[in-house]
Amino acid sequence: MGASLGRDTSIERHRDLIATVTDRASGGARSIVLPESALGFWTPTVERLWVRALQATDATVIAGAEVIDAGGYDNVLIAISGDAARLLYRERMPVPGSMWQPWRPLLGASGGARAHFFSNPVVTVAGGRIAPLICYEQLIVWPVLQSMLQEPDVIIAVGNGWWTKGTSIVAIQRASTQAWARLFDKPVVFSFNT
Repeated sequence: MGASLGRDTSIERHRDLIATVTDRASGGARSIVLPESALGFWTPTVERLWVRALQATDATVIAGAEVIDAGGYDNVLIAISGDAARLLYRERMPVPGSMWQPWRPLLGASGGARAHFFSNPVVTVAGGRIAPLICYEQLIVWPVLQSMLQEPDVIIAVGNGWWTKGTSIVAIQRASTQAWARLFDKPVVFSFNT
C-alpha cells in the first residue's frame, strides 16, 4: 500500500483493511499479522470499529499502530479480536534520530518516539508466546537476544519499508531476522509494507 498505509486514516481505508482481514479469516486464518503502522493512530474509535468488525470471526489480528499523547508517541503492536483489543507491544528501540529523540525533553520540547528498552521482550497472544520485532529492532542485537532469553514460540517481524524503494534495506532486515530465527530454531512471520 506504499506511503498511504498508516497515513490514510480514513474510515474507507480501515474498512478496506477489515475486508482483507475478514476475507482471510473466512478462509480459515486464525492469526493475521499486519505491518508496522498499518492502523495509523490508535484511538478509541478505531478500536471500536475493528473489534466490532471481528466479532463474526475467530481471528486475532496483530497490527502496527501509533499511540500518541502530549509527550510523544509509542510505536506499538495491537492485538485485536472480536472480544477486545489490547496494546500488545511497545517498541523497545525506535530508530535513533528520526524517531527516538531523547534530547527533546532536555530542551523543553515534546515529541518523538519513546524507547522501552527493557519492556515486553516476549508477549502472549492467541495462546502463543511471541517475540515482536518492529523494523529497526530486526537489525540490532539487543532486542533479539533479550527476546530469545525468554523462550518465545515464534518471532513476529513487522516493518514499513515503502520509503526504502530502490534500496536493499528490507531485504537486509528479512535476512537478519531469518538468520536469528535459524540460530535460535524459531519460526518467523513477516509482515512488511513495501
